[in-house]
This record gives sequence, C-alpha cells and structure tokens, in this order.
Amino acid sequence: MLKKSLLFLFSGVLAVQVSQAQLLKKASQALNKATGSTTGAGVTESEAGSGIKEALAQGVANGISFLNKTDGFYKSELYKVLLPPDAVKVEKTLRSLGMGSMVDKAIMQINRGAEEAVGSAKPIFVDAIKQMSITDALKLVTGGNTSATDYFKGKTTDTLRGAFKPVIASSLEKTSATRYYGDLVTKYNSLPTTMNKVNPNLDEYVTDMAVKALFDQIAKEEANIRANPAAQTSALLKKVFGKS
Repeated sequence: MLKKSLLFLFSGVLAVQVSQAQLLKKASQALNKATGSTTGAGVTESEAGSGIKEALAQGVANGISFLNKTDGFYKSELYKVLLPPDAVKVEKTLRSLGMGSMVDKAIMQINRGAEEAVGSAKPIFVDAIKQMSITDALKLVTGGNTSATDYFKGKTTDTLRGAFKPVIASSLEKTSATRYYGDLVTKYNSLPTTMNKVNPNLDEYVTDMAVKALFDQIAKEEANIRANPAAQTSALLKKVFGKS
C-alpha cells in the first residue's frame, strides 16, 4: 500500500514539473515571436530583462537631453509652457492694455525654469530602472510600443513630481520667472476693473507640465528603439527588439 502511495505521489510531482516546463516553453516561444528576434538561439528571460532596462535607460537619457536645454520647452510647439489656465484672463487683459511684452517675458522665463529643472529627473528614473523586477521586464518586452514608459509613468509620477517641485521653484526663482509672473498677477489684481483677484500656483503648474513633457518624450524614444534598427545601439537591443 505504501509503495503504491509513493508511486502515486511521485507521478503527481512529475506531472506538475512537466506542466511547468511546458508553460515556460510556451512563454519563451511567445516572447521570441513577439520580439521578432533574428537570432536562432532566441531571447532568454535574463536578456529580455536586461534589454528592456537598457532600452528604457537610453530613452530616459535621450528624452531628458531633448528637453534639458535652451529652448527645449520655449520653442517647442508641443511643450511650450504658457500661463496657467487660471491666469488666461490675466494675459488677455494685460495684452489688451499694451503690456504684451511683460507677458511674453514672464512666459519665456517660466520656460527657462522648466528647461533647467527637467535635468533632475535622471536619478529618479535610474533608481526606478534598478528596482524593476525581471517579471516586469518580460511583460514590457511583449507589450506595446510605449509599455515601458507607461510602466514607469505609473511607478514614478508621484516621486517625480515630489522631486521636481522644489527644483522647479528654485529654477523659476533663478530665472526670475517667479518675479515676472508675480508682477503680472500684481498688475492685474491692482486694476480697477478686476473684481476677482487671482493667485494661481505657478510651481505646481510648471511641475505638472514638465512631467507630462518628459514622459511624452521618453515614450517617443522608446517607440523609436523598438521600431528603428538604427536606434538599437547595442547587440543586446538588436537581439531583443530586432525584427526579422
């Protein structure tokens, strides 16, 4: 009886191991099919994890470099930071009174602050990359064109905002954006026609705009790495993301 029981138990364990092996094989086949690897050996779990991390690190570096420079925000049709929505009436009123140059100066200095501050994002993303598990990486390799960026957006947005805000505030102060913006608000609030005084929070607004621009740029870089062989700058990236 004991012998039969042991035989039954052994058979059950063997069946589970075979089932797990089959599942792993299917997962590996799905991964290789999804990545379109051109190598005969296929992509291992370790390579997939390292590849997605390398792709993300490259996207982060290029995305930040694109924005963290003079006119990275100011002369961009997509990312230029205008006045906060609550201050639109301020802008319209002052421009109508011939104070357009005052408004333009404030907007330019606000963008200068954003351009300087965005460079602080790199260490936050580097830390997030290091913490990403291999399981996460495997899912991201087989995901959409911006799946890695979407993952990091969900994981780091709050941290990024928290780290950005004091840097934004310092940069806005350094570039005199805070002073110019304050002058606009003060001038508007002092007008006899102003019934409701305004005081929008500039630091929070610019922080949100900078974060959105950064993630948008990184997403574009990620999509480029996945689709463009020229952007796959290492043997690992070519193996993981190269298309047959």
